[in-house]
Amino acid sequence: MAVRRRVLPRGWYPDEGESVRELVAAWLGKKAPPQSEKATPRGALAAVAPHAGWAFSGRLAAEAVSSLLPAGAGASSRSFPTVAVFGGHLPPGASPLAAREPAYETPLGSVLADLELLSALENALRGKLALRVDEEPDNTVEVLLPLIAAILPGARVLWLRSPNDASSLALGEALAAAASSLGRVVVGLGSTDLSHYGPNYGFSPKGRGPAAEAWVREVNDRRFIEALLALDAAEALARGESERSACSSGAASAALAFALASGAKRAELFDYATSLDVRRDESFVGYAAIGFFA
Repeated sequence: MAVRRRVLPRGWYPDEGESVRELVAAWLGKKAPPQSEKATPRGALAAVAPHAGWAFSGRLAAEAVSSLLPAGAGASSRSFPTVAVFGGHLPPGASPLAAREPAYETPLGSVLADLELLSALENALRGKLALRVDEEPDNTVEVLLPLIAAILPGARVLWLRSPNDASSLALGEALAAAASSLGRVVVGLGSTDLSHYGPNYGFSPKGRGPAAEAWVREVNDRRFIEALLALDAAEALARGESERSACSSGAASAALAFALASGAKRAELFDYATSLDVRRDESFVGYAAIGFFA
């Protein structure tokens, strides 16, 4: 069986499965019961997760993935839904991408792909969009795969990448139609980091120092997050692009469009952070974990 191999270098996430499990247990609070005040709510139709190295955003990404757990599902369940991961790093006008390997490599073993769902998605997109094969190295999906393997063991995955334009909305809606046509339970996961601020990114509209950091947290990132919390996928897409408040706004917008087509009625911000919480630097990145619920 062909397996899509890991391409991210050592340091993005652990090489050993046991290290993955230990980190996830620490981040999610192994003793916290489901739906306790300290636990991330379960039963999300879709979520948004950051995709930086785990040292910076792994905890938030784990919270987002854990929200996709069905309410009441035990840790040993093998009936978890398929997780459609919407990756990004595609500019407006690019074609959406899909991986076609039947499995993906992780430190916890291979995660099986849901190629039946991919076929149904292509049928739903016929005459609207064409999915190109994703043959490019990219972190936006890969860095989330070990978390899915640890938190949703046995779940299948569909690897997609969404451009930062309106085609991302069509992609999310078509995925919901494809899942319905198969009678399949599918959840979505949109992969994006937020503002990339500072000289490393050529984006410093508020200069440097505490005032600039506060502007990123309280204005630029907040406006993008507010659009998602308002369940406005088109507005999130527009803000992410025009305000440079998301590196993969199409991924988050596709996940929200999928959630809305699947019956989402509300959104919840689980947590927010920046890379400054881990390391002080003139350049920094924002991260958020958000869930969309019926």
